Amino acid sequence: MATLLSLVIPVFNEADSLEPLVAEIDEALAAGAPPFEILFVDDGSTDGSFAVMERLAQARRDVRAVKLRRNFGKAAALAHGFAAARGDVIVTLDGDRQDDPAEIPSLIAPLDRGYDLVSGWKQSRQDPLNKTLPSRFFNWTVRRATGIPLHDFNCGLKAYRREVVDTINVYGELHRYIPVVAAQAGFRVTEERVSHRRRVAGRSKYGWQRYLRGYLDLLTVLFLGRYQHRPQHLFGGIGTLLIAVGFLVEVYLTVDKLVFGQAIGQRPLLLLGALLIIVGVQLLSLGLIGELIANSRARTGPDAAQVGAVVEAGRAGRP
Repeated sequence: MATLLSLVIPVFNEADSLEPLVAEIDEALAAGAPPFEILFVDDGSTDGSFAVMERLAQARRDVRAVKLRRNFGKAAALAHGFAAARGDVIVTLDGDRQDDPAEIPSLIAPLDRGYDLVSGWKQSRQDPLNKTLPSRFFNWTVRRATGIPLHDFNCGLKAYRREVVDTINVYGELHRYIPVVAAQAGFRVTEERVSHRRRVAGRSKYGWQRYLRGYLDLLTVLFLGRYQHRPQHLFGGIGTLLIAVGFLVEVYLTVDKLVFGQAIGQRPLLLLGALLIIVGVQLLSLGLIGELIANSRARTGPDAAQVGAVVEAGRAGRP
């Protein structure tokens, strides 16, 4: 069981929800729960949310608030919250009260069974179809692309061991893929069914742009997870394939010219073959440059995830 539980709550224009949320947290963690702190991260709110946080922090010793200079996005808010949290177990939940604090005890229970990250799986989601249908497609796509069998990657309600938030790097808009990043770093990830509530105050902060950003972020996560330390396997593989196809095209045209006497100077296939070879060589060169960078980083020492794995293995091997 955690000696201190940190509740990290990113907030953007949720002034009317904060005081009721704290009251619900008190009720949910009244008995049998470890000592806890509530850490609000104001992501550039303009509706007076930070004034509410300050009032709560002045009235209670277990409430703290961090204010960002402007709206940097949820990933940045989480990263600052992780850095400021003092607990050895961290739970994140959204500030709009759609995440039920009563789920926190059941969410952290799998950590005692050896898991490192527990992601909520929203049941009977209380959102309109224009959010739930794209979300189902998003989760299906990420599940198939990454091989991680979670049903709700983007649920704001998650529980982490301290080692996870100290190891993973959350930036840009990679908060959607925190379970993927953690699993790629070697942490054990699971999910827990949680209830989901209808929004009672404020409004959703996400528009259609999140779908394009989510797709691009998925490509980033897949590349970093699979090819960060071996970029030539990606760029070199594609480049070699293009060179081979371009070479076969040019061989075909050469035979057509020398054996059958066909004119090839104006044939688009001639330019296509040359283009494939040129692009293939460029990709091979890009892969070699990536390998030089990866090799240079490797000489400075293993990354944080690899260090954590060594520390854990050494600790487990002690008598």
